[in-house]
Amino acid sequence: MKQFNRRLYGSLGEFLADIGMVMSNRESIRAMMHSEKFNPAFRERLFLAVTQVNGCRYCSYFHAQQALTQGISEAEVRDIGDGLFDKCPADELTALCYAQHWAETNAKPAPEARARLLETYGEETVAQMDLALRMIRIGNLTGNLLDYILFRLSFGRIDINKPPKMGKVGSR
Repeated sequence: MKQFNRRLYGSLGEFLADIGMVMSNRESIRAMMHSEKFNPAFRERLFLAVTQVNGCRYCSYFHAQQALTQGISEAEVRDIGDGLFDKCPADELTALCYAQHWAETNAKPAPEARARLLETYGEETVAQMDLALRMIRIGNLTGNLLDYILFRLSFGRIDINKPPKMGKVGSR
């Protein structure tokens, strides 16, 4: 049987900690989603950077569509999907590199990376980034869990590398 090579939660405790953090910060999440400082295009770039590392095909598809609706070019979306940030706004590079590092280290970034993020963006924006990163991690790893279940049930025959079959954003 083929190997399943995507990131998953290491334990139920990890999953419950992420859910607990999001549930206890619902008001802050609402504020973050409507913040002028934390604009939707920036948020989508962060989501795509984390998704690129975690490999969730559902989140990749959905957030690529959302990024396009926020005015991010197809070339930039493609590059972020490849782990490249050349076409991204210069003032977002520190955050995008941090998001990528954060995902690569399973949400345990190096203290010096965190310090640089705080120095660059300040406590308020970093708190919003923390929420966004945690939310996309939950989406990525639960999406990957769904694919893992499909993979195991099909004895590795289902091509989990194909994008999911979904309509265009906004269609029914």
